[in-house]
Amino acid sequence: MATISDHDMVHHQTTLELEPKEFDYSKRSQWLRAAVLGANDGLVSTASLMMGVGAVKKDVRAMILTGFAGLVAGACSMAIGEFVSVYSQLDIEVAQIKRDMSRRDVLEDEVDSLPNPWQAAAASALAFSLGAIVPLLAASFIKPYKVRILVVAVAVTMALAVFGWLGAALGRAPIVKSTIRVVVGGWMAMGITYALTMLIGSKGLH
Repeated sequence: MATISDHDMVHHQTTLELEPKEFDYSKRSQWLRAAVLGANDGLVSTASLMMGVGAVKKDVRAMILTGFAGLVAGACSMAIGEFVSVYSQLDIEVAQIKRDMSRRDVLEDEVDSLPNPWQAAAASALAFSLGAIVPLLAASFIKPYKVRILVVAVAVTMALAVFGWLGAALGRAPIVKSTIRVVVGGWMAMGITYALTMLIGSKGLH
């Protein structure tokens, strides 16, 4: 009787250890990648465009129009690119499932886990737009040129830090390294765009 009881206890303990599986963070990869990369791209590309225009034109309207155009164009580009990419992945996985039709016991699970191109495209476009709104809002109500550039740079830096921390926290990645990498990358993009645009503008292009 003791032997049976011990066996049952061992079996029960093993079952408990197997059931509460640690969360598979790879399941987050599709939407997390689209959301974080989309927001970072929207933030950095829109801010860089605004900084570039601001290097040669101090008019606030020029910066805002440039940023808005960058938001719309970038969101559409991100959505289309993500849709095409995920749809290609979907085609590959569906083809693989068709080759494995004999595994009918896991077929439904495989179908449920297939990537959704429309969802990925919408998430990417929305995330891009949310990121792009940050520099637009930061510059919208500030007319003095130098103050406007400074406020945009500070707002973008803070947003980059938040996005870097969020992406690392959700993906269980090193937070400090991820945040620094995102912030420095954003600074480089804005600085290079600003410097090159100012250089070209100083050569007499009108």
